[in-house]
Amino acid sequence: MSDLEKDPAELVGTGECDGPALEMLEAREVVLGRTTKVRRLLPNKNRRMVGAWCFVDHYGPDDLTRRVDSYDVPGERGMQVLPHPHTSLQTVSWLFEGEIEHRDSVGSHALVRPGELNIMTAGNGIAHSEVSTPDAPPVLHGAQLWVALPDSVRTTTPPAFNAYADLPELDLDGAHATVMIGTVAGVTSPAPAYTPLVGADITIEPGRTLSLPLTPSNEYAVLVVDGSLTVGHLTPGFGEMTYLGSGRDAVELVASDNGCRFLLLGGEPFDEELVMWWNFIGRTHEEIVAARNAWQAAIASDGNERFPMVPGYEGDPLPAPPLPATTLKPRPRSR
Repeated sequence: MSDLEKDPAELVGTGECDGPALEMLEAREVVLGRTTKVRRLLPNKNRRMVGAWCFVDHYGPDDLTRRVDSYDVPGERGMQVLPHPHTSLQTVSWLFEGEIEHRDSVGSHALVRPGELNIMTAGNGIAHSEVSTPDAPPVLHGAQLWVALPDSVRTTTPPAFNAYADLPELDLDGAHATVMIGTVAGVTSPAPAYTPLVGADITIEPGRTLSLPLTPSNEYAVLVVDGSLTVGHLTPGFGEMTYLGSGRDAVELVASDNGCRFLLLGGEPFDEELVMWWNFIGRTHEEIVAARNAWQAAIASDGNERFPMVPGYEGDPLPAPPLPATTLKPRPRSR
């Protein structure tokens, strides 16, 4: 039987259906940098993107005063991500607790704090570091996300860094939202986006039901970062993400008795196929090889035109791993 002959209900949760869906996206544990364990929710084995969101890491809450696992490095605490490169994407840093120091190759130096959006646009090439300073707060909890840039701008947009300490907020019935990027319920963030995109930090009061307005042409997901909620027949809890699909003008979210805090992520389905490897996004195997070669050459020569070094960072940058023996191939946004 072809997909066209299937009942749409049979496609829900398979990654094959454009339309309303309810699908739990299972996280996998990954070590970020030298000291931080993260729950990686995108790319997922069934679904690689939600809108242009192509990478979602959720980490913490981590008690930085304790050293309890084998990934701890003597003399270091919290996040310790050495200078590394990116291409054809935007990084979005969002904290719930703690503080991270950001430096990049265009000369930016900023402290990422809770409720403040930091968005870095790679263009054809940028490098940055992310570290917890010795005097950082004792708890670290946040999300690191990537947005794929469309082919029309991905190599021509100049590398840049933007920080927003005063983002728009809105009160919904029994809930409060900070709009990180895009538009929610008619409220729009000033952060730059190159495709229709949505990101918001939303808290629902204990036991309340939120009827959240959505844009039918967008697809959405919710990532629970505190408490739990009910959406349809699913009850995602801490660190779990539920894919909602597209075609909805609203969704009902019911908070647990302890309330719920979650990230709403969404956007217009991104139909360009991507090649993602290490910290690079491209469209072909050859592009990834060229980016890796340029980064390794930058390390050897203390920076080059494509990847300048990160000023102010004391220490060596992160070398790229070896490329796989097979040709990297573009992949669609779902299985």
